[in-house]
Amino acid sequence: MSKLTVTVPDIGGAENVEIIEINVAVGDSVNADQDLLVLETDKATMEIPCPQAGKVQALLVKVGDKVSEGSAILELESADSADTEQNNAEQISAEPAAAAQEPAPAAPAAEINAGSAADSVESLIDLVVPDLGGASEVTVIELCARPGDTLSADDSLIVLESDKASMDIPAPQGGTLKELLINIGDKVKEGQVYGRLLTQEQPGSAASAQQTSAQPALNKAVENAPAPTAAAVSAVPVAAAPVVSETTNSAEKTDIHNVYAGPSSRRLARQLGVDLTKVKGTGDRSRITKDDIRDYVKALVKQAESGVAAVTSGAGIPAVPAVDFAQFGEIELQLMSKIKKVTAANMSRNWLNVPHVTQFDEADITDLDAFRASMKAEAEKQGVKLTPLPFLIKAAASALTLEPSFNVSLHHDGEHMVQKHYVHIGIACDTPNGLMVPVLRDADKKGIYQIAREASELIEKARNGKLKPNEMQGGCFTISSLGAMGGTGFTPIVNAPEVAIMGVSKAQIKPQWNGKEFVPRNMLPLAVSYDHRAINGADCGRFFTTLVALLSDVRRLIL
Repeated sequence: MSKLTVTVPDIGGAENVEIIEINVAVGDSVNADQDLLVLETDKATMEIPCPQAGKVQALLVKVGDKVSEGSAILELESADSADTEQNNAEQISAEPAAAAQEPAPAAPAAEINAGSAADSVESLIDLVVPDLGGASEVTVIELCARPGDTLSADDSLIVLESDKASMDIPAPQGGTLKELLINIGDKVKEGQVYGRLLTQEQPGSAASAQQTSAQPALNKAVENAPAPTAAAVSAVPVAAAPVVSETTNSAEKTDIHNVYAGPSSRRLARQLGVDLTKVKGTGDRSRITKDDIRDYVKALVKQAESGVAAVTSGAGIPAVPAVDFAQFGEIELQLMSKIKKVTAANMSRNWLNVPHVTQFDEADITDLDAFRASMKAEAEKQGVKLTPLPFLIKAAASALTLEPSFNVSLHHDGEHMVQKHYVHIGIACDTPNGLMVPVLRDADKKGIYQIAREASELIEKARNGKLKPNEMQGGCFTISSLGAMGGTGFTPIVNAPEVAIMGVSKAQIKPQWNGKEFVPRNMLPLAVSYDHRAINGADCGRFFTTLVALLSDVRRLIL
């Protein structure tokens, strides 16, 4: 193991370039070509890669520092450095003594220049759309690089989209992008040339064989030139070329290119599927960093888990656009309670997932009200307040027993229906904290007094915030009553996994024809919403007819 000082490589002659991001910390193990830090000039950002694998021993710079070519940036503990030095020493000791004593003849300047030119040969290659898996034409949806960008092998160049999938098209090898022949929205097909890449080929490679054979004089001069000594080799600085992403003022730039972010941040965003236009940058001059992207993804996951996302969007439906209400007048932001946020998420989920149908009817409760009034004194002796609610609960429980098609739930496997042999009724309550639905269990097995007593206790606990979780679970059917508030009808939302809910509005005295004349009757508006996946219209017709008959003649409740 040995210590290597990593310096800033050739950065195109730029001086005093600012460090805007450091991607490693002391103690990190890094790989060759891994990004160490990001520099920024007036026209471009560039990533400085690690020349070889190792472990970061010390950082010699910090964000905001100015560096130039050759500036030391960190110390790296590298096994490769020690091995290289040992190999160089062995090579020197193996040279003949005579060769070591005789001075090497100086090579003419022209020959030295020729040798440098032979080290790498520039080649301009066509970038061709690869195999598209049988797709005839696909759409270009993103340009990941611009002419002038320095690319590594497998860096994304463009993104294509077919009817079924999107695909990144990578660079076949490292080089500089010279031109792009396509724009966003263009249709391309397999084999089409979409750009050109300037590459650096080593002598002897297939791409440079033709150019090398065309220069016999130059090759001969290079072959006759003396080999450099080990000391000369070690004196030559070696560094990988930085990846540069230039920002231009072209009017054709898309929104994604207008975002202020470096290449590494853009690459991370592509990997995570993040739209950079929606990320808020916290870096210098609002630059988007990798941490900003990670924080954005974490926030989305947390939002999805909490159910907040379901309030504003869901099932692929576009979200409601944000509005600055302060521009219209004075406002105040009030934090939603947890119950209200959960209720909003549940309502959105139920409305989006359940295909609702609502059926309306009226129940003649004239006789029910008369009976209730006659039992008022006796009920007070029993310690209960006899309101219409206990009768509604009892009637609903009896109707669910007589029409079991309503007392079901859809199984999560999508293959079965759950038939319930118990009858638990949910009671929607308006509380200071928001809407809550306590559940009265085994309503079909209880009398009116017991139902009145237990319902009153549950409602009181809901309003005082003392309901336990198990007291709000297991409902088969929910009753939501707005009778005291007025209204002639409304469409309640099914409280899934239940498949039906009944909305109760304010009773009114209406004229009803008895066959001979119109008589005043107390009519109660009812609305039943149901999940059309589990219940059809005929099922609801039978259930509703039964329920209305039970409320119209309370004697049926004892049958």
